[in-house]
Amino acid sequence: MRRALPLALLLASINLSSNLSAQNDRFAYAITDISKEGAGWNALRKLDLQTGQYSQVLLNGLDVQTVVYDAVSKKQLLQKNDERYGTALHAPFSTGVAAAAYDKKHNRLYFTPMFVDQLRYVDLKTMKVYYVTGQPFSKMGNMHNDEAKIVTRMVINPDGNGYAITNDANTFIRFSTGKKPVIEQLGSLVDDPSNGNISIHNRCSSFGGDMISDDKGNLYILSARNNIFKVNTGNKVATYLGSIKNLSANFTVNGAVVDAEGNLLVSSAVDANTYYVVNPKDWTASAYHAANGIFKSSDLANSNFLVTKKISKDLFADDNYSEAEIQKMIVPTEKFAKLIAVYPNPVTTSQITVQFSKVPSGNYVVELRDVMGRRVHQQNIAINSETQSQSFTLSQGNAKGIYLIKIFNNINQSVFTQKLVVQ
Repeated sequence: MRRALPLALLLASINLSSNLSAQNDRFAYAITDISKEGAGWNALRKLDLQTGQYSQVLLNGLDVQTVVYDAVSKKQLLQKNDERYGTALHAPFSTGVAAAAYDKKHNRLYFTPMFVDQLRYVDLKTMKVYYVTGQPFSKMGNMHNDEAKIVTRMVINPDGNGYAITNDANTFIRFSTGKKPVIEQLGSLVDDPSNGNISIHNRCSSFGGDMISDDKGNLYILSARNNIFKVNTGNKVATYLGSIKNLSANFTVNGAVVDAEGNLLVSSAVDANTYYVVNPKDWTASAYHAANGIFKSSDLANSNFLVTKKISKDLFADDNYSEAEIQKMIVPTEKFAKLIAVYPNPVTTSQITVQFSKVPSGNYVVELRDVMGRRVHQQNIAINSETQSQSFTLSQGNAKGIYLIKIFNNINQSVFTQKLVVQ
């Protein structure tokens, strides 16, 4: 018998599989206009990334009658009458929104209106809207007629903190997402010396756009002019990586998310023809196909992040796992961990069975992903009895190694996750 897999490689494989389990958002929240032709950035919709279908408007952000609450006290906030704008600034998306971030842990969508210096969020479970009072978001004061001060990039990092950056990158913000949000001003971003004349602070090349995160906590700014910068949150250095290729001439990147396959989906607030899928390996873009067309969008948000950690494609090329190591790896997690069983595990043939016991009736989706996050199998299952099993066969193209099996309920929530070892 060959020796057991080295501990370092085993731990690497476990860490990567854990990261992949977070890559299950097959949707994005989109900031759009109420109408397809408009450009007001005042409506919240949900986009199914697989089908290209939008939901109806989830929140009309211009409705001044929307009841809003204080984020800490949870008490209702009364409308304030501004001398210039009346009660319009009280509306959730007043002045338009170009920066939003999805906090999956708390099921919230954080955002800030473009000309209102305040952090706000929508509780997506109740659709109630909360404002963080007593703490200016950027401390930029009056932003009207000064686009440099506007916050247009926002994301929730894997560490649970939110980050936001103004157009001119002179104000870098971190905020917590717990019961009592804390907003920190981190100063200005700094250009890496290699950036040359493409500065993160330059209006022509680097304003606008959106921001995503990777599994190491780095941020990636995609500017409206389609340039990419990688930002180290520790030293605040922004490094120019290049520009997105193959975009149409009129396309400006205004929204960006990572899809379930690890690519980027980018939207435009200007081009009404298409979104694009961007390969992060070489930053090349290809058109995204939506059956009923797209809404122009000022921002996109989900909780997926770029996976950058690497691992051998064939973990079993030279080594075998010990029985003890395998048993540690394959413990299931999540809501239905004790109600679902997958066997055999390890897999020694091509046949896999999923056993459901006392799982609530309904429609479920079983997904199998490889260590690179690619979906290698998907199957729909309708549960209508107390005990039910479903078998499927691995294709001959599935190499030996570690896979992740996930099960989603009918509202796209992950209810079961387990590592699957194929020998």
